Amino acid sequence: MSKLNGKVAVITGGSSGIGLATAQRFVAEGAYVFITGRRESELEKAKKIIGKNVTTVQGDIADLDDLDRLYKTVAEVKGRLDIVVASAGFVEHASIETATPEHFDKTFNINARGTFFTVQKALPLMKNGGAIVLVSSGLHMKGFPLHGTYAATKAALRSFTRTWANELKDRGIRVNNLSPGPIDTPIIDGQFKTRAEADAARAGFAGITPLGRIGRAQEMANAVFFLASDESSYSTGIDLVADGGITQL
Repeated sequence: MSKLNGKVAVITGGSSGIGLATAQRFVAEGAYVFITGRRESELEKAKKIIGKNVTTVQGDIADLDDLDRLYKTVAEVKGRLDIVVASAGFVEHASIETATPEHFDKTFNINARGTFFTVQKALPLMKNGGAIVLVSSGLHMKGFPLHGTYAATKAALRSFTRTWANELKDRGIRVNNLSPGPIDTPIIDGQFKTRAEADAARAGFAGITPLGRIGRAQEMANAVFFLASDESSYSTGIDLVADGGITQL
């Protein structure tokens, strides 16, 4: 029997990468999903890939009006919400010497502020006993150069997880964090000027990973499914690290 039968989920950043793979897994498990993304064309491609039980809502989680429109759509179509997966994110390389206020603000507005209000605005629709999964990054445990602002936003998500798990426990809403390592998704390509540079980065990431390779989006979708389903019914406030051992060994 499918393990998310009848569940309604919102997945931000659902048009590609981990978010898209998660949407596919959720629908396969019987859920109805609402996916968001900034580009309508990518959302339409994702909708075709998912195939059924999906509504797309174009928007930017950094824009609170877009979030309001998202949850208005959920209310109109389904009237309730069981699961929130906050997967949308932004990464741009910058050192402490080169980072601009614009870079800092964009990174925090999407990754930290956007995630905060994604969850806050979902709560009126969420049923007691629901699940929230924040997609963070193993970088919040490391000190990788050029990722200072990004890692800090992901550390914020880890902190949100602890606080919200405590604040929402009386409603039976579990809140958990996923910290992926390097995953083979389009976000890697977006950090580099050429495909060759991106592929070199992939090889570099594989070289520092104890398991000898970078991860796959489907593997992260499996982890999100675990955290969002009753498979993890006795877990809240945790950080599930899925990084091939980079931060652990």
